[in-house]
Amino acid sequence: MKIAVAKGDGIGPEIMEAVLKIFNAARVPLEYEFVDMGKWVFDKGFSNGMTPEAKHSIEELGILFKGPMETPKGKGVKSVNVTARKTWNTYANKRVFQTLHGVDTVFSKAGIPIDITIVRENIEDTYGGIEHMLTQDVALSRRFITRPGSLQVIKYAFEMAKKKGTRRITCAHKANIMKLTDGLFLECFHEVAKEYPDLRSDDIIVDDLAMKLVVRPQEFDVVVLTNLQGDIISDLCAGLVGGLGFAPSANIGDHIAIFEAVHGTAPDIAGKNIANPTALLLSGITMLRHLGFMQSASIIENALLFTLEQGIHTGDFGDKTTAPLNTSQFAEAIIGNFGKTPELGAKPVVKDMTPTPTAFKLTRNEMMVSDEMEKEVIFGVDLFIESAEQPETIARKCQRHAGVKFNLISISNRGTQVWPTGSVYTNLVNQYNARFESLDGMPLHQQDILGLYVSLSGDFKICSSELLNMWGGKKAYSLAQGQ
Repeated sequence: MKIAVAKGDGIGPEIMEAVLKIFNAARVPLEYEFVDMGKWVFDKGFSNGMTPEAKHSIEELGILFKGPMETPKGKGVKSVNVTARKTWNTYANKRVFQTLHGVDTVFSKAGIPIDITIVRENIEDTYGGIEHMLTQDVALSRRFITRPGSLQVIKYAFEMAKKKGTRRITCAHKANIMKLTDGLFLECFHEVAKEYPDLRSDDIIVDDLAMKLVVRPQEFDVVVLTNLQGDIISDLCAGLVGGLGFAPSANIGDHIAIFEAVHGTAPDIAGKNIANPTALLLSGITMLRHLGFMQSASIIENALLFTLEQGIHTGDFGDKTTAPLNTSQFAEAIIGNFGKTPELGAKPVVKDMTPTPTAFKLTRNEMMVSDEMEKEVIFGVDLFIESAEQPETIARKCQRHAGVKFNLISISNRGTQVWPTGSVYTNLVNQYNARFESLDGMPLHQQDILGLYVSLSGDFKICSSELLNMWGGKKAYSLAQGQ
């Protein structure tokens, strides 16, 4: 089977060389097609950080194994790591955090074992990177949470938890504040949970999760989160088991999967052959299991665990009274321990499975659209306007434009209502949200909204607008703080 390999930037080439050396020594039946991705590709003028040939190869092969990559700073380009995940719809980021004997942490010293799997939604949320300056003082980031996207990652998490024999699957969220976006994600979680009655499922507010992870991490098993929250919690969990150097990462899609090291490129030690290849090796082991090479994965992982148990280490961890090995020597030590079994966490050596097909050729973009259960009704509009005037003045002007179809309901600033009620102690910026709803409670048309927009633009610069929709008589928009 042939896979695409991108060596990465900084320490990427040397740790990738070490991992592939281990794979070859274990006679893993893989061929490698090396593709051009990373900072040096940005520097050649490719704005997405990969050559067209690389993109074609990855889409043909369906598997990308990649080293750490750097995004040039201050050049207005997107992260090649995020671009790759989103372009190929690898909607589930799976990261397993386990206690490794030989990697000392506060918890390992206390005898508290950790085995947490974080499943992070990988496509949506603020990682859409859709941002605008509405005024010189106000920046807006749009956060997209979709029902089909949420169902994709949550169903993956439940299926994975079922196969793993997990004792608990938890949805972390902030639905107490972001009632529509996180609320939708949580609603999808409970909807999917009904299909898995044998799994214990629950939910937790994400800040409560963060506190409990650093106090009682052993209570958690599988946790599924939205993108940004999942990013933060993943790194927190990496800290529990020794850092990003021991944290594998798999990005799973229906057609393409990416396995990568998520730590930095460490340019200060690049080329010195002293980097720790463990995270990339663990990601590679995850890839082997994904492809069905179960026997090779177990042999390599047991050799790694045995090596760590013996106190063998690179310079970034381990007993400082014993000499560290360089990258190449560490790889050789693992190879020398093939066939040996660690005392703790040994993996059963099982037969290979039928290799997973690595790519399914598509000829058109797939559309993900849920059935509409209720009729959609436009009930009003939020018009975001630029002004440095006081709320009462803005309200008088807005009311002049309301006409016979609209009623000015509220004016808010940074999400806090300032009219018809508010407080003079609320500090304001020069961007308000004027909320208009249907005057007679009857449905509105887009032409009505456009007419109000044109009329109001005579007094204000309108920075943005959002329709106020309803489904089945239920308002599908949030209230301002204090409304």
